[in-house]
Amino acid sequence: MRIEILILALIVGAFTWAFRFFPTIADLSGLPQGGRLSRFLAATGPAAIATLFTASALPYLQGGLPLPLICGTAAVLATFAVSRSVVGATMAGSAAYGLGSWLI
Repeated sequence: MRIEILILALIVGAFTWAFRFFPTIADLSGLPQGGRLSRFLAATGPAAIATLFTASALPYLQGGLPLPLICGTAAVLATFAVSRSVVGATMAGSAAYGLGSWLI
């Protein structure tokens, strides 16, 4: 393995860990509701889900749309449109993807 790839993987892993860990211990109660940092933190959940979706869907799109991908995507979009809950949409999408995989 090339050392550059290993260093890059370690850097990305460290920043991913920090991005997930530090908000759990930070005291965000003093943030203004409509402030820039507050809006940034609110947008990271949907942005992370969109990134993971894109990374997981690209291999499927080369061979056509399979049933689990369609079911999971529809469940995520429908649940988020109704409830505006990132957690609920993630759970519904996971369940629908599993159900779609089970059906085929």
